[in-house]
Amino acid sequence: MIYLFSGDDSKNKIKSYENFVESVSKEMDVFYVSKNDFNPTQIESFYSGSGLFFKKCTVVFSNVLELESIRDFILEKLSLMSEATNDFVFLESKLTKVVLDEFKKARAELNIFELPKDKKEKFNNFLLAEAFSERDKLNLWIYFRQAMDLGVGMEELTGVLLWKVKDMILKKNFRKFKEEELREFGTKITTILAEARKNGLADEAAFEKFLLEAL
Repeated sequence: MIYLFSGDDSKNKIKSYENFVESVSKEMDVFYVSKNDFNPTQIESFYSGSGLFFKKCTVVFSNVLELESIRDFILEKLSLMSEATNDFVFLESKLTKVVLDEFKKARAELNIFELPKDKKEKFNNFLLAEAFSERDKLNLWIYFRQAMDLGVGMEELTGVLLWKVKDMILKKNFRKFKEEELREFGTKITTILAEARKNGLADEAAFEKFLLEAL
């Protein structure tokens, strides 16, 4: 079984996590793994059932998903972990929807703790549009990640980008893009979410891929 504790409400998240750890049987071995001592071979032994010195254990990961290389490894192995005899516990900060969706697919028990919306920063969607119009790939990606972290809806982002594309065509602003490029992007923007859902892909991953490839 997989258990996930994540979010930006650290106080309640840690409290819930500690209560869970205390509930683990004292007779069960518990292994703690951080991003600094992460060993893929050792982790494989936990989900493959090849451990020699224990019948069942609990493996507790702490903020390992912060590193891309570890995150990619874990997400690829989640289905195997969900079928393993051992339990896997993840204590993480705020995660993207793409990562959360992978945990959902693995039938993990999700414990998400987020601060109230009135305590969160609001995102200026037009920053994304301006970065696109300037063909600024780095800031486009940075603003996109900020928007995701702040919970901005995908429809809001595609909407403001489509508006920007139409505005550039109307004003004949072809400094950074050719008119044909803008029209092609406009078509892709209007269909990207529908196509992603049709093919069973996560909205966020599909849109991020589009942004990175567009420039």
